[in-house]
Amino acid sequence: MEKLNGKNVLILLLTLLLTACQSYKKVPYLQDAEVVLYSTQNEQLYDAKIMPKDLLTIVVSCTSPELAAPFNLTVAAQNNITLNYTTSQPVLQQYLVDNEGNINFPVLGELHVGGLTKKATEQMIVERLKPYIKETPIVTVRMVNYKISVIGEVARPGTFTISNEKVNILEALAMAGDMTVYGLRDDVKLIRENANGKQEIIPLDLNKAETILSPYYYLQQNDIIYVTPNKAKARNSDIGTSTSLWFSATSILVSIASLLFNILK
Repeated sequence: MEKLNGKNVLILLLTLLLTACQSYKKVPYLQDAEVVLYSTQNEQLYDAKIMPKDLLTIVVSCTSPELAAPFNLTVAAQNNITLNYTTSQPVLQQYLVDNEGNINFPVLGELHVGGLTKKATEQMIVERLKPYIKETPIVTVRMVNYKISVIGEVARPGTFTISNEKVNILEALAMAGDMTVYGLRDDVKLIRENANGKQEIIPLDLNKAETILSPYYYLQQNDIIYVTPNKAKARNSDIGTSTSLWFSATSILVSIASLLFNILK
């Protein structure tokens, strides 16, 4: 009987050990890194593409500021009221990309920039400026409203502005304070709207190192990352809700019983 009990204890310990190992495998990011090492990779650096509803600033520079001035529109920006007077200073005009991917640029008129990278847009504007500026000007295009959102089982969910217009999914999670212990690393959802308005939901497994080779590793503007909660979080939520309902029901019954007792005594 003692031997049998010893065997049972040994089996139980082995089961617990295997369960612990299985749980640990779901925690670390990017496992089996050698898969990435021996994979064929695209060596071209990521460059974001302009999409409808992007806000752009475009600066044209050359040795003669008066020649570039017609292409650098400014608008007055009202500052906060300080010491009973207001001041305003000019800021660059922002260009909203319409649903067809076009903007209206001074002098040059309508320009199609949707689907182009910043570099391609800059080169296109330089070519269009040749009849107006004899030298080769410097054109700088920036995306003003490049934002991504992270929600679900993270420490600090929110929307984040990306100043350098380049961010990957791990950097996005770091901005949100990383996943909580309840987040499923093998079931992270990427919600994306393409240039035609079509919505996509792409599941990503961050336990696998090969995820960094995915075309969805780098995020586009307006992407949403949703970290799915695990079963433990769902159970805790159910228990919390059930407990609250039980206490509410008990409180009502006690109140009714007390009222009836006072009426009938």
